[in-house]
Amino acid sequence: MRCGSKCFLVEMEMNGEQQSKPVTARSPVEARKTIRIEYGKEANVLSVREEKKKKLTIRLREV
Repeated sequence: MRCGSKCFLVEMEMNGEQQSKPVTARSPVEARKTIRIEYGKEANVLSVREEKKKKLTIRLREV
């Protein structure tokens, strides 16, 4: 994992099937590039979304 990298969820269509793959990249453009390098031209990228980290909330009980 490189400095400044984030997790992106890439939705793509390959061989008539719609798939979602998590990709670690610095930008959405780099995520698309990674998919194209890995799967070739037959992978049609539909969307690239940044996966948001879920916030952990801690509830404190009053004594």
